[in-house]
Amino acid sequence: MNAEARIERPLAERPVLIGTEAYISADYARAEADRLWSKVWQVACREEEIEQVGDFVTYDILDESIIVIRAAEGRIRAYHNQCRHRGRQLTEGCGNKKRLVCPFHAWSWNLEGENIGTVRGEAWGDALKSEDIPLKQVRVDSWGGWVFINMDPDCEPLRDYLEPAATMLDPFELQNMRYRWRQWLHFPSNWKVAIEAFNEGYHVAGTHPQLTKFSAKPTWSDAKGRHGVFGAAAREGSGGATAGASGAADMRIGLRHSLNQLWEEVNATTTETMVKVANLLEEELPEGTPAQEVQMHLMKRTIEEDAKRGVTWPRIDPAHFAAAGNVWHIFPNTVIIHGPTFALCYRARPDGDDPDRCIFEVYTLEKYPEGGEPRPENLYRPEMTEANWRKVLCQDFSNMGAVQKGLKSKHFDGMRPSPEEERAIVNFHRVLAEYMGTGAPQPLD
Repeated sequence: MNAEARIERPLAERPVLIGTEAYISADYARAEADRLWSKVWQVACREEEIEQVGDFVTYDILDESIIVIRAAEGRIRAYHNQCRHRGRQLTEGCGNKKRLVCPFHAWSWNLEGENIGTVRGEAWGDALKSEDIPLKQVRVDSWGGWVFINMDPDCEPLRDYLEPAATMLDPFELQNMRYRWRQWLHFPSNWKVAIEAFNEGYHVAGTHPQLTKFSAKPTWSDAKGRHGVFGAAAREGSGGATAGASGAADMRIGLRHSLNQLWEEVNATTTETMVKVANLLEEELPEGTPAQEVQMHLMKRTIEEDAKRGVTWPRIDPAHFAAAGNVWHIFPNTVIIHGPTFALCYRARPDGDDPDRCIFEVYTLEKYPEGGEPRPENLYRPEMTEANWRKVLCQDFSNMGAVQKGLKSKHFDGMRPSPEEERAIVNFHRVLAEYMGTGAPQPLD
């Protein structure tokens, strides 16, 4: 991607038409391997997954496999996951290793990627030298507690790639959060269909009507470089957790209902502490308390209760809080719904070269007292039931598969995203087209 493409450009005022090739074409899916996935910074894991020296995670994307490992002195290394002898993959899944040993012929490397053993290597004579066969390195860096990899050795620095999202999200201290729960499944849709289901708030009234009991206000959406952001029109609340109560006649009741509903139907975008405080609002505040005072009381009391258990809220300027919106799409395939002590995150990636399938992951992060962090497994949940995924995600799932089917119809001529509430999606396709070398979305006449 050239320098000009990295400069944020204003969106066209006219609505656009987005074609279906990027979602349903097998040729397009194969081209993504070279033009997109080999060129972008992408999340491989969280730092907490590789805390100790020797901890590793195997990150697979299409035909590529990357070992992300904690080396000596806390350094994070990433290597292409192939033995330099006959290409056998060295790792799968995650775990801890003192050295990387090929299960096929026992060639071995230390955590710095240096070859330290070739069985009966003298057979090669001078043609096989350890210094000639290190593991091939992959660019790796971290931000916000995530470990990113990039297979392009000439790529720009991660921080530059992430801007301005990184600067907007830094005050939320995402690096201090840890997994609360993690789940994934193979899903019958293109990875872009999956990620776009969470990249706009326009769908809430139609898909999640139960969340609009008090209001169904429009959302705002913006392009931010190669990334995108949207938020509640009210520009209030804590990371979207209270936006659903913005139209309540009695904000005490609205917040209690909204936060309990999120806890039960999403199991995310709020915390147990915040819910408990919300349940006391009608006892602690008189009827008729102005909405803004109720919200401020909720924040103050939650901060106090969190402090008692050893959780400190970040200090964020209210203007920055509002400008940061509720949801960020980090190009190409990560979505972060952020709050002061929590985040709900999505990642979607191709499932082989089938454009109709993806690997879809959902997890929630939270701040915990030191030493009180849970260690949840990454659960495979193929059954799309409310028992596994809760009500709101099941509603989103019902759209994703149906959209993929609809896009394959010969009679569907393209998507028409809202020029106001789905600007992040339009920008996503503009940036995607720059990487792929295809035409950008065309204005509708």
